[in-house]
Amino acid sequence: MLPKEGALPIERYPEIDEVVAYIHRHLDEPLTLDRLARYAAYSPYHFTRVFKERIGLSPQYYVSALRLQKAKELLLHTNMKVRDIAMEIGQNSLGTFTTRFTERIGVTPADFRNSAHQANRHLLELRDLRNFGDPGDFRRQEPSFGVSRLPAGCGQVEGTITAEAPFEGVVLIGLFAKPIPEGIPLHGTLTRLPSPATFRFENVEPGTYYLLATSVSWSMQANDMLLPQATLRTRSRQPIVVGPCSPFHNLEVRLYPPRLDDPPILISLPLLMKRFLHRAEQAAR
Repeated sequence: MLPKEGALPIERYPEIDEVVAYIHRHLDEPLTLDRLARYAAYSPYHFTRVFKERIGLSPQYYVSALRLQKAKELLLHTNMKVRDIAMEIGQNSLGTFTTRFTERIGVTPADFRNSAHQANRHLLELRDLRNFGDPGDFRRQEPSFGVSRLPAGCGQVEGTITAEAPFEGVVLIGLFAKPIPEGIPLHGTLTRLPSPATFRFENVEPGTYYLLATSVSWSMQANDMLLPQATLRTRSRQPIVVGPCSPFHNLEVRLYPPRLDDPPILISLPLLMKRFLHRAEQAAR
């Protein structure tokens, strides 16, 4: 059994916490690698290495993620044009901004801005769903017809989920290619809490994955689903390596309140809820 995912790690490089706080305070300003390295009193090379070891992402990728999160906030809380929002976060090209936003959030900026009603509807549908058994994996790409499955017992990742704080609602959990919840997960599903919560991914191709999860309470409002900044969450500090036919991974996942060094949750949660409901409908036929 692997160590409990989400458990407090042994903190390394505490000065990186100061850099992260600095990034949050100065997000509207140019944040070059040299500027951040100077603030940490490191060389750019050494700073990049220790930042990635502590946070899981390079400094510039982390900054770009926070700026996309800011774009989400501006889309929901202002009437600014999409082009102006792109400029606000440092993207001079509307086309480039729209492409990156769609790839990392899962929907276009316009669809994200107009998705509050869908978010509320999907949560009500999940609450009313009688059979919440695993309807299948809403993976990034469905296997092509005729593709052979892995041998029995291979490529399986499963586990149990608990929470540090009282919680009733759904947990969205997935395996991602990077240690940040963005884009459609390579494998993903939903489960309920507080009932005994388990998850299982089968036919996981050999590779390196990061497990990330967050929660949606039954009482959550649409904007809180679209901007999940205070939700219970977890992320694997170490990658999950799946070999050609390695023994299955059995994980104990524990959700915790957000921490300063957590990457933003970029993926549209209502989109994942919609995909889960679609698979549940297919499984019920």
